[in-house]
Amino acid sequence: MTMTDLVILEFLNDHDLELAPKPLYRNLNRHGHDIGYSTVRGRLPELAEKGLLEKDNDGYYQLTDLGREYLAGEIDATDIEQ
Repeated sequence: MTMTDLVILEFLNDHDLELAPKPLYRNLNRHGHDIGYSTVRGRLPELAEKGLLEKDNDGYYQLTDLGREYLAGEIDATDIEQ
């Protein structure tokens, strides 16, 4: 887990959003997070692979229950890495 991962997860959680990579990148930057598009685009599949995000058929990502549990401190990052 990287700091960028945490920013992405918290942003989606705080704003209760479901976004594709480009709109997520634009909104993160609009809200003061200096994260490049290639970084956002690269991290989303990794977070989905770990079960923290879910991607729908249209390419939109949303936070999963596991992602919410992680943000709430109910799950440790080492548990997710395994």
